[in-house]
Amino acid sequence: MSDSAVDPEEVRHVADLARVDLGDEEVERFTEQFGDILDAFEALDEVPETDREPELANVMRPDEVRESLSQQDALQNAPESEEGQFKGPKVS
Repeated sequence: MSDSAVDPEEVRHVADLARVDLGDEEVERFTEQFGDILDAFEALDEVPETDREPELANVMRPDEVRESLSQQDALQNAPESEEGQFKGPKVS
């Protein structure tokens, strides 16, 4: 990567946005590291594209109305119920 891809002023600007104080040595080190990161992203452009897998199809059964528990049966083992509904602990 060329030395001009990321300059120290850009690193200082990003550090200011993140409210991070960097010394001169750290700015120099991060400038080099940001350049390496940008190189890695450029390498991704060279990865060949592949054919996508076909879209997934719904393999689930269709919904159908069936008989279910009555409200009384559903609530019979509940520790507490109120006005025909489950009653749970208060959440603060």
